[in-house]
Amino acid sequence: MNRRWNRVVMTTALITVAAASGSRAQNNDTEAQEEVTRLPEISVTAGRTPIEAAEYPGMVTVMQQDEIDLRQASSPDDLLNFIPNVEFTGGPRRTGETPSIRGFSGSDLVILIDGARQNVNAAHDGRFFIDPTMLKEVEVLRGPASALFGSGGTGGVIAFRTLDAADVLEGEETLAVRLAAGYQTVDREELVALSVFSKPTESLDVTANFTFRDPGSIKLGDGSELTRSDDDILSGLLKGTYDVGNGHTAEVSLLSFRNDALEPNVGQGRAGNDVVDKEIESDTARLSWRYDAPANDMIDLDTQVYYSRNRIDETRLDNNGAGAQGDVLKRDVDTLGFRADNRSRPAWLSNGDVTLVYGLEGYRDVQDGDLNGGARDGVPDSTNLFGGVFAQAEFRFFDPFGANSGEVALMPGVRFDYFNSSSEIASDVTDVALSPRLGATWAPVPWMMVFGNYAHAFRAPSFDEAFLDGVHFEIPVGAGVVNRFVANPDLRSQRTRTFEAGLGLNFDHVLTQGDHVAFKASHFRTRAKDFIDLQVNQPTLFVDCNPFIPGNCDGTTQAVNIPDAVLFGNEIEASYDNRRTRFVFGYANLDGDDLTNGGKLGVLTPDQFTLDAAIKFPEQGIVTGIRTLAAVDFDKVDNAADERPGYVVHDIYFAMVQPIAESTEIRVDLGIDNVTDRAYSRVFNDAFEPGRNFKGRLTLTRRW
Repeated sequence: MNRRWNRVVMTTALITVAAASGSRAQNNDTEAQEEVTRLPEISVTAGRTPIEAAEYPGMVTVMQQDEIDLRQASSPDDLLNFIPNVEFTGGPRRTGETPSIRGFSGSDLVILIDGARQNVNAAHDGRFFIDPTMLKEVEVLRGPASALFGSGGTGGVIAFRTLDAADVLEGEETLAVRLAAGYQTVDREELVALSVFSKPTESLDVTANFTFRDPGSIKLGDGSELTRSDDDILSGLLKGTYDVGNGHTAEVSLLSFRNDALEPNVGQGRAGNDVVDKEIESDTARLSWRYDAPANDMIDLDTQVYYSRNRIDETRLDNNGAGAQGDVLKRDVDTLGFRADNRSRPAWLSNGDVTLVYGLEGYRDVQDGDLNGGARDGVPDSTNLFGGVFAQAEFRFFDPFGANSGEVALMPGVRFDYFNSSSEIASDVTDVALSPRLGATWAPVPWMMVFGNYAHAFRAPSFDEAFLDGVHFEIPVGAGVVNRFVANPDLRSQRTRTFEAGLGLNFDHVLTQGDHVAFKASHFRTRAKDFIDLQVNQPTLFVDCNPFIPGNCDGTTQAVNIPDAVLFGNEIEASYDNRRTRFVFGYANLDGDDLTNGGKLGVLTPDQFTLDAAIKFPEQGIVTGIRTLAAVDFDKVDNAADERPGYVVHDIYFAMVQPIAESTEIRVDLGIDNVTDRAYSRVFNDAFEPGRNFKGRLTLTRRW
């Protein structure tokens, strides 16, 4: 677009650029060639059509390859924990980590891997399974997304995109082999990864990646160890893209994850001493076809079919839990889905641009629970069926209010969904939902924009909520205390209405030639109707009941609707970047109330501040910096016992890329997480976060 808001957003491409200038530009290190080239962060998830993240009427963060590498992440939590109002609950164990956006978690979030939905929601056993070494980009949309993504879009979208050979190979290169080895002390994790990137012909792009991690018990900030946290993880990615010609592109991929874990049955927090051998198998197979008609602006079609298979098997190794030693518990969740959407760019406006995106989507989830060959309590055999159609327009008007009045963008959209959940436990749950949305931005001058966004969103009850059945847990006191699941097929869909408004600023050449300042802030307010909450009703022993009377202290667990609730908060993202330094600042605030009883919601988090400050030495291919995460005292609770003290945590990092031979380079990553060994808890949990962690990684890349 010839008059789109001309801005660039800071990227951390310094390592790649420095390596290129050192190993592939014959050391021609003039001032101009050493400067980092800043490219806009492009969101392809927020609107299902490419848009600069800074221009989107809402808060969306795009984490690119260079930042992923600098994080030296072991898990998705390590990648995303500095994004405002993105939190991981469940404690330090990898299988217990559950993402949350603006207080919404579980089925309230849409998780995508290369566009394929990850719908497993295994309570205490994890939400999705992918290794950070496979990733080239992560995009996080915060706020309602049902107008494009349907059920689950109440909190937002986390979209992972895996590596292609084109992300590594340059110029005439046709093959690259990358070997990485790393270690971190906090859990004695060993890492080995092998990647092969090939472009055997001009039309074919092939990627293969294999990663092995072997972590053990986790040292916490208070000096104790979170034992029974042993994992053996093997991940693999095989991906091929073929340019057929005439605008046609086909892609096929297989992503695989295996984890043989030794941990408590409930892997979140410190949990109990009931140890299980937990085997997790997750596979996602995709086939996509894209057609961008060379001479037709009305056809830019993207289609995909996918199949996700998830197996979580647990074998009890003792008699300390709710079952007997040797019991085998199984949870299988399979998702078969498709998506097709098209982008059209009609020439409707003489003083602007129009982009239309529209399509349809459907998927089917099947869950099978098993205990020693029979039914498993809390894991009902169920089937979910979803189907939806959607449409969104993007209208851009240049000087709509007269000469030099800037640019206005309007993004109206709507989606219609149908879903059906069925199980033998209770009657079917069926409903429809209409999710409209309207976003708008106005850029009166090139360096400023204001935006607003109003959207409806919904989330259908999951089969684990509507059809809960059997025993939740047992307490071996007196005659024995049993808490039982109670099915609720009358559970209604959770629906929200969100209003968000914000401001964006961008400046170039502020303090030095070539530097850049970016700022974006928003305030949001979400009103939730029929908020779905899992309520555990358990009498207090010897206070409310007598456990020596059979059944007197038994309790229930049931998913119920909270009629009316409100969530509200603020977010800020800001950055300053020049040739030598980089500063990235974040702020998040979240509050909320149960308007039915006047109490606080149990999904809130403390106000948080983040700062990432780095110094760059592009001549040597070096960057070093410090990250700080700070939170104030948390008192947004009804019970004083749930309050938590504030904390300040510092991480240090260093990265260097150097050529060591022709077409060969080595990368060194070093870091210390939680430098002061602070004992802290980000959310309500009976286990502290990991303590001081020394980590390092060597990566060798050879190109042909």
